[in-house]
Order: sequence, then C-alpha cells, then structure tokens
Amino acid sequence: MPEIAVVIPNWNGRHLLERCLNALRAQTYSDFQVIVVDNGSTDGSVEWLREHWPTVEVIANESNRGFAAPINQGIRARDSRHVAILNNDTQAEPGWLGAMVAAAESDPGVGMVACKLLFADAPDIINSTGLALDWAGFCWDWRGGQLDDPSASAIEERFGPTGGAALYRRAMLNEIGLLDEDFFLYAEDADLAWRAQRAGWRCLYTPAARVYHAASATSGEGSRFKNYMLGRNKVWMFAKNMPGGWRLAWIVLLVVYDLLALGYGLLSRGDIGAIEGRVAGLLSLPRMIRKRRHSPARANDYLRLIRPLEPPWKIPLRFKHIRARIHAPQSSLGE
Repeated sequence: MPEIAVVIPNWNGRHLLERCLNALRAQTYSDFQVIVVDNGSTDGSVEWLREHWPTVEVIANESNRGFAAPINQGIRARDSRHVAILNNDTQAEPGWLGAMVAAAESDPGVGMVACKLLFADAPDIINSTGLALDWAGFCWDWRGGQLDDPSASAIEERFGPTGGAALYRRAMLNEIGLLDEDFFLYAEDADLAWRAQRAGWRCLYTPAARVYHAASATSGEGSRFKNYMLGRNKVWMFAKNMPGGWRLAWIVLLVVYDLLALGYGLLSRGDIGAIEGRVAGLLSLPRMIRKRRHSPARANDYLRLIRPLEPPWKIPLRFKHIRARIHAPQSSLGE
C-alpha cells in the first residue's frame, strides 16, 4: 500500500494538536508521514512538537500565511502517491486513513476522497460529507446538520472534499496544480475540486472514514472578514472555472441571483462584508481569467453534480448547523 503524507496546518493550536496527533498514531493504516506546517505560532506549538513528537516533520513559517500556502508547503515536502489534509481541531477514528486510501485506490480516475465529518460536541450530527456546489456558485457542506446513520456504508460521488479532512491523488495535483494561494482562506478547496472536475478527475465520499471536528472557523462564523473572503473568492472561483459554453448565461445568473442574495443579507444581517468582497473580486477579474487559460479542461459529465438553485432566503439554512456553534472553542485555521 502506498505511503501517505498527512498535512496539518497550525496557528496557535498547541491545545488542539495533542488530540489530533494521538488519533493519527492510533490509525490502522500505518504507512504515512505527518507534516505540521506552522504559521508563526506564538503559543509554543513548534517547540512542543519538536520535543514531544520527533517523528512529526515540522515546517515553521515566520508569519500567518493563511490556509492554502501551508498546505501547499506540506504537499511539496514529500513525494507520496496521495496527500491527506487534516485540520488541527479534528480527531480521526482509527480506520479513517485506511478507508480514504482504499477509496482512492479503487479507481485510477479518483483524484479526491471525502470523508464523514461529525461535530465533536455532537457526534451524532453530521458536519460534512463533502462539498456541494449550486448553479450560483455557493458551496456548502453536503448533509451538514443531519443525523448520522452509522450503518450507512455506500460510497457515493461528490463534487469535492472539504479541506478540513480530505485525500488527494498526487498525479491529479501534478496535472492541475495545488491550492490557489491567492485565495488565502476559504473556498480554496472548492476551487481545487472544480479544477479537478474540469480535468476529468472524480471525487468519492466514503462513510467508513470518520472524523470528529470542532468546526469553529478562525475568523468567526458570520464575521465581516469571513464574508469578505467568501464573497471575493466566489467571484474568483467563477472566473477561473465556469464552463465556456455556459459563460454568458452564468454571468447573468450570477449577477441577478447575487443581487437578490446580497440584498437579503444586507437587510437581514447588515452584511456588507460580502458586498465588499464581491467588488474586490470583480476588480481583480483579469488576473483570475489569466489563470483559467492555464487550467486543463476535458469534456466530462461533472455538471450533473451541481445542485439546483434555491431562493436566496433559504441559503442561510444550509449553514445553521455551523452558526449554532459560533461559541464553540476557537480552532486554528478551521475550514
């Protein structure tokens, strides 16, 4: 079985790492190397890792480089056949990595594997079973908030995995590129999944791979910063990945639907961060369109995985299971 690189980004997450690493040490799949990429922590994370976890490879950055950049550093650090990404505020069940590898090895066309994330404070509630994408470019955690069925075993197809716990085939990454570091934080996993789908790679979800997640975002759920980043990165993701034949229709749809969604968000929550983010995204469109020219594209049927539109006022319902945990313990670089 192939060696796996398990990349964990960290920023002042010393209090989270012990549980995360102990869970990895208990994995039934044994051929893997853990790489922790630290973003300039001031809580002694690097010193603690080097003293207590000498088998863990540590890459220490001098400053906070967001989420995408440290993940890319970890991916480049080891030439393994697959790369697993794991948040530091997670605890993987012993069979997690083995189930992920088995799904990836089941078909050479599988480039991504999603697992079942459960809330650490409510382990019978699903946090995510992979990414869903609708025709307006909104991404969310599929089945988030639903009751878990531990007996479910069917492997299903997904648009992509969430960056909080995912596995990627290196051959796919070598072809389409790594996470887009311009995104810095949020939606970089969705952009990578979209590029992979356009290039003909598939994503499988395996319920046998289970992870418990604290699920509290670094910047705070509903914060102006997070809404800004999501708004900006959504525009960028569209510019880089929208199918050429659908481009005009999607632009019209994006403008009309976004105006409705932004209006609702402004009236209901005073949300100006999303508006600022979209403006910033539009102002930098030429740079993102140039990136598209270098993205591979082959004909496939991935558009069937895109979910139907819903009224803008129903969009917040997709995230209510996350907003209910705003006051959960703060994570570091949580997706």
